[in-house]
Amino acid sequence: MFNNKTDFKQTFERRLEEKYGRSVADSHITERYDILGEMVRDYAGTEWRTCREDILDENKKQLIYFSMEFLMGRLLTSNMQNLGIFKVAKEGLEEFGIDIGEIEDLESDAGLGNGGLGRLAACFLDSIASLGYPGYGNTIRYEYGFFRQKFLHGQQVELPDQWLTNGFVFEVRKPKHAVEVKFYGSAETFLKPDGTYGWKLNNPTCIRAVPYDVSVPGYRNGIANSLRLWSAEPSENHLPTNQSFEDYLTTLKELCHGLYPDDSTEHGRMLRLRQQYFLVSSGLQSAMRSYHRRFGSLDDFADAYVIQLNDTHPILAIPEAMRLLMDEYGYGWDKAWGIVTKLFAYTNHTVMPEALEKWPVNYVQTLVPRVYMIIEEIARRQEIWMNESQVPGSDRYAMYIIKDGQIHMTNMAIFTVFSVNGVAKIHTDILKEYTFREFYKYYPEKFNNKTNGVTHRRWLMYANRKLSRLINSAIGDEWRYSYEKEIGKLKPFAKDAEFQKKFLEVKHACKEEFAAFVKKTYDIDIDPNSIYDVQIKRLHAYKRQLLNVFHIMYLYGRLKEDPTFKMVPHTYIFGAKAAPSYAYAKKIIELILAVAAVINNDPDANKFMKIVFVENYGVTLAERIIPAADVSEQISTAGKEASGTSNMKLMMNGAITLGTLDGANVEIAALAGEENEVIFGLKAEEVQKMVDEHSYNPWDVYNSDKRVKSVMDSLFSGPWCKGDSNRFRMIFDEIMAHNDQFFVLADFGAYCEACERIDKLYSNKKSWAKAAITNIASSGYFTSDRTIEEYNRDIWHLPKLEGIDND
Repeated sequence: MFNNKTDFKQTFERRLEEKYGRSVADSHITERYDILGEMVRDYAGTEWRTCREDILDENKKQLIYFSMEFLMGRLLTSNMQNLGIFKVAKEGLEEFGIDIGEIEDLESDAGLGNGGLGRLAACFLDSIASLGYPGYGNTIRYEYGFFRQKFLHGQQVELPDQWLTNGFVFEVRKPKHAVEVKFYGSAETFLKPDGTYGWKLNNPTCIRAVPYDVSVPGYRNGIANSLRLWSAEPSENHLPTNQSFEDYLTTLKELCHGLYPDDSTEHGRMLRLRQQYFLVSSGLQSAMRSYHRRFGSLDDFADAYVIQLNDTHPILAIPEAMRLLMDEYGYGWDKAWGIVTKLFAYTNHTVMPEALEKWPVNYVQTLVPRVYMIIEEIARRQEIWMNESQVPGSDRYAMYIIKDGQIHMTNMAIFTVFSVNGVAKIHTDILKEYTFREFYKYYPEKFNNKTNGVTHRRWLMYANRKLSRLINSAIGDEWRYSYEKEIGKLKPFAKDAEFQKKFLEVKHACKEEFAAFVKKTYDIDIDPNSIYDVQIKRLHAYKRQLLNVFHIMYLYGRLKEDPTFKMVPHTYIFGAKAAPSYAYAKKIIELILAVAAVINNDPDANKFMKIVFVENYGVTLAERIIPAADVSEQISTAGKEASGTSNMKLMMNGAITLGTLDGANVEIAALAGEENEVIFGLKAEEVQKMVDEHSYNPWDVYNSDKRVKSVMDSLFSGPWCKGDSNRFRMIFDEIMAHNDQFFVLADFGAYCEACERIDKLYSNKKSWAKAAITNIASSGYFTSDRTIEEYNRDIWHLPKLEGIDND
């Protein structure tokens, strides 16, 4: 611990000398980063210990948050800010002649996540700690993350994300908490000493799961929780006899090699299943063992813990919990089931039935045979229950857990858990009325909505310090602690001419900073006076990056055909990764890059527009882009996006939403006012009606709208094809031959009109500033603090922790 600048400097000097044998002046920047990171980690560790003692002394209920990913971003600055030590460290380092910014830039983004699911989980951990609740993330310690994106020859190439090259200073390895996870083998009965029969695995492959804990400090409240990362190591006592040690080590390395293995092969799919079981078995074993050691029983385990399953990936936790209770702790089915059904809650993140996880029966039978037996029994009992509890007009087959040789994981979750939540109002309504309508008939009380949120600390306070200072000057700094309640006080300033002027100055300064970064990184000159039009999200067909680039292609065609055509200058900014096996998404990236190469190098066009596709998009790049954004592109097909979170981050930073009424856009438009956003396109019910009636044909649009015909034809003959007429045939075929599944052409005309409305609004600086400030002032609902309070009020029921007073 250090309490002032003098203590900090003495500690920094001493630790450098003790660990590296160097003075501050002689030390390398990597050594400085390591020592500073250790000091921050240990500072948070003191708070973590105090909170842990509070939980144990008072037997307080705890949350375990299972998620396959946590996209944490850099931790050094955010942890120092949350702990209230950033200023001390910055000034102390300055007296050594060290720029803290150089040390900050040395940190890699932790390779523990990919997209919105992982970023949401990271925001939740920040809010849980900042609100003072005991909650802990559990995931895998991926050695090489998802992948590092590189653009070579105009295409995405996937390279290993070597984020652990310089170690991960914030983690603490805790081998005493290791557990053993068992795969394969055969399930056999045995006679127990009391004369009853039990089950055991014969000849399994045993893997030692070792936890690494990362402290998650709350915002200046003396509270620190943790994110637990599970790593696979060789078993100490049960090495395999049926394979070589080298093959066994390969099995271990695969488990923690990377996030979301390629599922286009059977091996990759089995690896995904192994990862999921490894995570949930490790976390459950650790929690149950700890509780049993203290109390000698797991009778009240569901009163001491609540487990949130973030999406479908951790649902194997349900049968695994049953296995542990019955096979390891001697519970009968009924008592174990009583515990499990009080223990788990499930968050759904997709409205598309085809995206709900299903596993072939033979995969689970082979990998975890005893777990499969339990799933079979859950399914059998579900069918009995449905027969006894018939609901008129219900399709019970849709609810079956095992059917057509597949285990439907979400069906098992909804049957078992006590809470099922969607992540935006429209999303939850679709779950009730469409995706899970049969379950909703049986279990209406289980379903609830928890609209997503993002942590305003990282995405406004730390990412956009200029805007934060401006907000402080208007309404004080209480919004930092109580964002939902306080940020609304900014609304009167939306009409204040002086505040509008200051806001536009701040935005322009952020845009200039991003322009300098783009020049340095990509050697592209962009105009800070242009509209920064931003679409940053995972590349998927339903998110419709294609609609965006089709519009850009249309504008380019107009500029080339009509010398009198003028447009408001735009800089189109894309950030997205496509899954390695998702060929169509990768082809869309190739198209955007090809269009960018043409436009950016064409003097007729590049004075009006430029395209920047940032490479290897992640949290740190988002922190550069979002403060500079003018327009927030949220253009997914209505009814397909569960919530979205980039829309919330961009709103907090004063970007205007250009979007469909999908996901959280619905609530953004309602809270800020549709007059302060630009909403367009088909509504969810209109899309569904066209699907149900088979009334949409993209050829009708192609033949009736010359803009659409020109854009589609250019996929064969445009300058982006570079003479290869087949280069983008896949995109043409996906739209025209597969009936435009995500209604890109259906919404094209409305999107073009919406873009014109954006240009018109931007041309009136006062109106634009008013709308942007109104968005910021209306964003209080979208802090993850509000989301977590709702989870706790309705689902978790966690007590508050007693933190350390650092003042």
